[in-house]
Amino acid sequence: MLRLAGVVLADVLSGSGPADAKLGSFFRQNRELGTKERAWIAESVYGVLRRKSFLAAMAGNEDPRRLLVAWLVKIQGGSLRELENMLNKQQTEWAQEIKAKSTDGLSAAEQADLPEWLWQRLEAQYGNEQALAIARSMHKPASLDLRVNLVKANRDEVMARFDTEKAGAELTPYSPTGIRMPQRMSISRHPLFMDGKIEVQDEGSQLLALLVAPRRGEMIADFCAGAGGKSLALGALMRNSGRLYAFDVSEKRLYNLGQRLKRSGLSNLYSQVISSENDPKLKRLNGKFNRVLVDAPCSGLGTLRRNPDLKWKQTPKDVEELTAKQASILARAAKLVKAGGRLIYATCSLLAEENEQLAEAFLAAHPQFQLVNAADVLAQQQVKLDTGAYLKLLPHQHETDGFFAAVFELKAASAAKNADQSAEIATSNVVVEEVAELHWLRLR
Repeated sequence: MLRLAGVVLADVLSGSGPADAKLGSFFRQNRELGTKERAWIAESVYGVLRRKSFLAAMAGNEDPRRLLVAWLVKIQGGSLRELENMLNKQQTEWAQEIKAKSTDGLSAAEQADLPEWLWQRLEAQYGNEQALAIARSMHKPASLDLRVNLVKANRDEVMARFDTEKAGAELTPYSPTGIRMPQRMSISRHPLFMDGKIEVQDEGSQLLALLVAPRRGEMIADFCAGAGGKSLALGALMRNSGRLYAFDVSEKRLYNLGQRLKRSGLSNLYSQVISSENDPKLKRLNGKFNRVLVDAPCSGLGTLRRNPDLKWKQTPKDVEELTAKQASILARAAKLVKAGGRLIYATCSLLAEENEQLAEAFLAAHPQFQLVNAADVLAQQQVKLDTGAYLKLLPHQHETDGFFAAVFELKAASAAKNADQSAEIATSNVVVEEVAELHWLRLR
């Protein structure tokens, strides 16, 4: 088992693909492995990825097998007697060396299990104590959060079902549609999931949909929809009314949205593949939307509980390139907003350059927009959470992924100054006719 885990770990550490994809490919090639064996391999690989910096210091290098032995001894607390049937002679010698090694003298980055560049940025931004708390909170796996689909069910009904099953489910502390499961469990074949009454979605992502605050009958755009988790949440909040458009550059991701849409019961959601944020077909939609959500491509460093390999793959250059892309996407999406409408910018990053700094730069370059206090918007949605003018969620404080969001509103008096925006349409029927000309693919 240790040998197989070492093979996967070596592949994850040397390749550019995500860890979950690497594991999935490995398990497809080794179908003879049982459920317990697969679980042990996955837990071991992810365990090392979460603590690699510390484990490398203990193991003396980053050899995948030594890292795994260090994980078993230093993190899992396995004794040499307990491990003797798992380890060969050489590995047993490694285990003895590692067990005897002191943890004194570790650098701050090694204690935090972060690459040096990332630790320095978090420490400068949050201070030593909070940066260390954030980093250590992501050493543990994320909880399994569910969102109740309001089109088909309510939270009391779903909780009652889980209570009868003694699943140990709890209400999420902030999202009024969220349920938190105490342990990882398979939900994909549960009747509630198959009926479309629940979706897997982190509470932070649910709060972002509430921050958009869509209203019935409005025109809403999810500009970087991906696989559509937030699109589905927005459609449910709209109670299946109005028109909701999911844009993305990936046809594959939008196809996956289509599969989820079939379960959801939504009929107001449409998807469209675009070549980039500057796709010419978007021009006809300038100034048409009440709300535009930009959940921008980002470093993903707020999701390290789920994707610990990201911290070892992202670089300062990657972040620099991402911020340029984020600014471009946000500026283009802004043209879709109608007078008095809102633009919501979000990332799952912890870095100020992707978050506050980018939001401030946008406002400086687009004076026709003004910042709306995120806490006020959430209060209007009956969410008791105040993180200030911006929504800022941190794993160690809120038990969610790390999220950032800013709400911008287009001033009605300034809308006419936006030369790229289309003139206001007279009636909702005209909106429907113009959008129809684009030949949207409606997902069924």
